[in-house]
Amino acid sequence: MKNPKAVVIGGGSGISVLLRGLKYLPLDITAIVTVADDGGSSGILCKEFNIPAPGDLRNVMGALSDVEPLIEDVFQYRFKKDTFLEGHPLGNLLIIAMTELTGNITDAMENLRKLFNIKGRILPASDKKITLFAEKENGKIIKGESNIPVIGEKIKRVFYKEIIEAPKENIIALKEADLIIFGMGSLYTSIIPNLLLKGIKESILESRGQKIYVCNAMEQKGETESYTVYDHVKAIYDNVGEKIIDKVIINNSKIPDIILKRYESEKSDVVKIDYENLKKLNIKIIERDILEVDKKGMIRHHPHKLAAVIYSLIANWEAFYV
Repeated sequence: MKNPKAVVIGGGSGISVLLRGLKYLPLDITAIVTVADDGGSSGILCKEFNIPAPGDLRNVMGALSDVEPLIEDVFQYRFKKDTFLEGHPLGNLLIIAMTELTGNITDAMENLRKLFNIKGRILPASDKKITLFAEKENGKIIKGESNIPVIGEKIKRVFYKEIIEAPKENIIALKEADLIIFGMGSLYTSIIPNLLLKGIKESILESRGQKIYVCNAMEQKGETESYTVYDHVKAIYDNVGEKIIDKVIINNSKIPDIILKRYESEKSDVVKIDYENLKKLNIKIIERDILEVDKKGMIRHHPHKLAAVIYSLIANWEAFYV
């Protein structure tokens, strides 16, 4: 018996939500995770140890752990103020330590996977320290992932100043995938950066797997203000230079008015679906009820509802589970 191979690409909290649902399904999961973060603890450690940023990798470890709540509390524990470790999450330090022991961050993540019984492989998008740049529509060039989102400044593209090759493990995983899922999250700073590394675009195009994009439900200030679903997809195409999406998953459940009004007061709105433009791109639209409102009143994708939708898209069932 073999399970379908699902490769999830992304970063931030979006990929973690997606993985929390997928890990309970009979899938072989690989997460390709952005390492371009240069803010907070990740940024400090990245400069100090000259390694890829560990923050998003830490979040994915917690999401994929078999004992998620306990492990996540440990990984996310931040040392208190007035200490030399102030603000650093323990998970970041574990990744740094294992990288020093193994000599590279890819091997470090594999060893940590075994140590903490993590369901699925976690592959850094790059095994080297990288710096993300952005060109704004006003012509400004911005250096550093944390500096890119600015309210009112539209992003034209993100890029690296040098050619950065993707690790061979990432290339192989994409070529062998039955599902390639571009997770929801920060479009320009969590998703697109992974797709710009040398070899990734070609591997996605070569793969026989379905290419599925889970679109954000809400606009993100500083990145996707006033963006429709079509605008999200077109930004990926424009930055990557190829049409790499077969299907887009979109929420169609009604969001309570009281929640929407709070978002509107913060200058954020629902991402609107522009059907005609999407049809021109020859993308299949999958509309489902996939949202929830969390305890803080924030709109989130429901991990299990979303995972069920993705799982239902698997083709050629006769090739698996026999």
